[in-house]
Amino acid sequence: MKKVGFVSLGCPKNLVDSEVMMGTLEQAGWEITNNADEAETVVVNTCGFIESAKQESVEAILEATRLKEGGKAKRVVVAGCLVERYRDDLIKELPEVDAFIGTNEIERILEAADEKQNFRELPLLPIGNKTATYLYDFDTPRHRATDSHTAFIKIAEGCDRPCAFCSIPGMRGSFRSRRFGSILKEANDLAKQGVKELVLIAQDSSRYGEDLGEVDALAALIRALGEIDEIEWVRVMYAYPTHISDAFLAAIAETPKAVKYLDMPLQHASRNVLKLMKRGGTRQSLEKLINRVREKVPGITIRTTFITGFPGETEEDFEELMAFVRNCRFDNVGVFTYSDEEGTPAYDLPNKVDARTAKRRRTALMKEQAKISKQLNKAKIGKTFPVLFEGLSQESDLLFQGRLQGQAQEIDGYILINDMPENLQPKIGEIYNVKINEAYDYDLVGEII
Repeated sequence: MKKVGFVSLGCPKNLVDSEVMMGTLEQAGWEITNNADEAETVVVNTCGFIESAKQESVEAILEATRLKEGGKAKRVVVAGCLVERYRDDLIKELPEVDAFIGTNEIERILEAADEKQNFRELPLLPIGNKTATYLYDFDTPRHRATDSHTAFIKIAEGCDRPCAFCSIPGMRGSFRSRRFGSILKEANDLAKQGVKELVLIAQDSSRYGEDLGEVDALAALIRALGEIDEIEWVRVMYAYPTHISDAFLAAIAETPKAVKYLDMPLQHASRNVLKLMKRGGTRQSLEKLINRVREKVPGITIRTTFITGFPGETEEDFEELMAFVRNCRFDNVGVFTYSDEEGTPAYDLPNKVDARTAKRRRTALMKEQAKISKQLNKAKIGKTFPVLFEGLSQESDLLFQGRLQGQAQEIDGYILINDMPENLQPKIGEIYNVKINEAYDYDLVGEII
């Protein structure tokens, strides 16, 4: 069998695209290998969201082309968001790459991987194709790259939001939801494969079903997925703050298998900056939203992200953001410095903030959040929580690790497990009660009881 190796960069939504491409190749007789030196074809699925991601993608492409010189690789395929943004430039600058396919062309991976095809001369879809229609289905081949007990389900594709800093609509096309039945069928199939945690993802999960004329479809989906016997946890990522409905919150609160967790990127709290970002709202309206979420779902974990250094952000704007974070006391926060991306509305805004100031603000905000996170974690000492067991720790072979409901894989902290009953042989993907004994900024330490 021919061997193909994948490098998947960027977000979980991109990872699902990689899994679909791997599954398509595998069904056609290819062998998926984790050893790049063995691969005859190397596929790099790129991210093109911000400058650092673009640089990482370019480095991965160059590394893949070097395998053509020193390894078994005969063909390099570049896929994903970077292709949608810069395909003409990439074709010109990277003659070593044999094929480029965009986010709406992943079904063409068999053509792209076929060394008999002169793929560089085939007709290409327009860049930033707003009429993009591709959605994978429940019966689409998929080779999962996540741990056996966790799986992502992409419930929608594309985005129609006007956020000034974001290039995703141009790369992914307009918002489009998958059919309800397709998602349920995929979820049941994943459950039969041993998956315990379903993670629902989209560019804007909270809008799921709107384009199909459905009302509160995400709430209905959460409740339906919570009925699948083998599934333990259902998690929703990437909810937009203006679409947090009471029905959605009720579904989280009332569905036992729905994790009490909300991932809701807010990006800022200053009215001035939010207006420039084309997101709207004020600090007061966001605080009201946070209070409503916590009232409707007692004990919920809230994760959010912010951007520092957006054009026009003043010291007063930043101080308001700091005060907002202190007041709301989020469980988990990610902070990014603004990346000036050509083709976005923000690129043409005046009053750019210099990189040093943006970085200083990010550091200050993360330092403040670390204090809050540690305080919240310390309050868990002595308490017992259900924990999804994940095997050996990434930090040490002397420890095991797991996750609380409020910890999404790879982006939040972990529970480090240093003790358990002598006769217990814990299984990956099972839920165990863990008593917390120590607390740090992001991680916790406990014992299975």
